[in-house]
Amino acid sequence: MWELSSDARWHALYVRSRQEKSVQAQLDAKAHEVFLPLYCARHRWADRWKTVSSPLFPGYVFCRFNNKNRASVLATSGIIDVVRTGSQPASVDPGEIEALRRVVDSQLVAEPYAHLIKGETVTINEGPLKSLTGVLIQVRKGLRLVVSIELLRRSVLVEIDRDWVVPRKFSIPPYADSSIQAPLRTCLRF
Repeated sequence: MWELSSDARWHALYVRSRQEKSVQAQLDAKAHEVFLPLYCARHRWADRWKTVSSPLFPGYVFCRFNNKNRASVLATSGIIDVVRTGSQPASVDPGEIEALRRVVDSQLVAEPYAHLIKGETVTINEGPLKSLTGVLIQVRKGLRLVVSIELLRRSVLVEIDRDWVVPRKFSIPPYADSSIQAPLRTCLRF
């Protein structure tokens, strides 16, 4: 297994179109810590409907590595490059990765979401996403939480229960549940 030192960070890897699952499998085989958040969607072909598993962030796979292991990661077939800020590889906030893991593990309905609309800050006080904080917006029916990866400027939309959301000024203090304090945005849909 690869040695992960304290300087190991999460990075977004830019991959070839429709190669996300292949890249994940190759990085897993190399014993790298890799995360590919997926969602299920129904697609219609001419003769049938089928439920398929697709990446929440098409074209990207997340991998945790340090500079010593970067060459091994980039040598993986299907990877174009690490997402960079200038000439340096940019890291993804570990809180954002943890928030995405919680969304995927929650088994709630999630889907890609192109952009965010700013509004009132809220906190999720119940359910599998308890303690996540975000921004409230109004659209259609139902409530949805938008989890963002700021580096990629992309988001994921997940359905939540209306009773789970409270305005932040009335929410549980941050020290009450310190398991995660991720920078998130929330979307309320009516």
